[in-house]
Amino acid sequence: MPEESSRARLTVVLVEPQGPLNIGSVCRAMGNFGFDDLRLVNPRTDHLCYEARLMAVKGSAILENARLFSSLEQALTGCHYAFGTTRRFGRYRNRSDFLYPAAAAKIIAAAPAQVTTALVFGREDCGLLNEELDLCQRFVTIPTCDAMPSMNLAQSVAVCLYEVVNQGLEAGNMLLQPDLAEAEQVEAMFAQMRAVLSRIEYLDPQNPDHILRSFRRLFGKSGLTAREVRILRGLWSRINWVQAELEKYSDNEENNATSV
Repeated sequence: MPEESSRARLTVVLVEPQGPLNIGSVCRAMGNFGFDDLRLVNPRTDHLCYEARLMAVKGSAILENARLFSSLEQALTGCHYAFGTTRRFGRYRNRSDFLYPAAAAKIIAAAPAQVTTALVFGREDCGLLNEELDLCQRFVTIPTCDAMPSMNLAQSVAVCLYEVVNQGLEAGNMLLQPDLAEAEQVEAMFAQMRAVLSRIEYLDPQNPDHILRSFRRLFGKSGLTAREVRILRGLWSRINWVQAELEKYSDNEENNATSV
């Protein structure tokens, strides 16, 4: 087990967990591998009930200190990079976007000390929604048998945390930048990007997320630094200004034509 000072800064996020036994078991697994930052998004059960405490065993302090949030976006506050766990290879997710736990763990374990990463796990019955996966830069999938692909939530967490610790023992070169922007900064940039690209009619108004999800994957590969976010926001601001000038010029031309 790595010393605490060298362990990755990792947050475990459970989105709408439904079973108290699972939540307690996750706390036990986190304690086994030396992690203690648990964040719960709209839990569908009392996470402090007897069943959860029973399964947490010596991880009860993790359970009691778990923080509650009303949305995944809020739960990712303060995090710089998020890995969403899923088995769905959807329209907007290429297989190249997916990492097995060992590969994701290598990135997490080798991250600079000032970078906080998050492992995000979805609902026991349906996993993470597309809108929630949009908030994650990379996807993690566990290569299970096709005949029985779905793993228990707590077991999935244990597999991923084991790999983080295992990879941390031999972490090499840093794979993430030391000054990654926090999640809320990146989401603010994407919101501005969406508004500007919609204004210049670059996005399909019927399905603006089609292209935006491709940009999310592109920018998410290695993460955006705080400086890169500022540069991109400056670009969107400039495009917005140019578009405003074009609209002003067009309005003037129309007014001049009307007055003739």
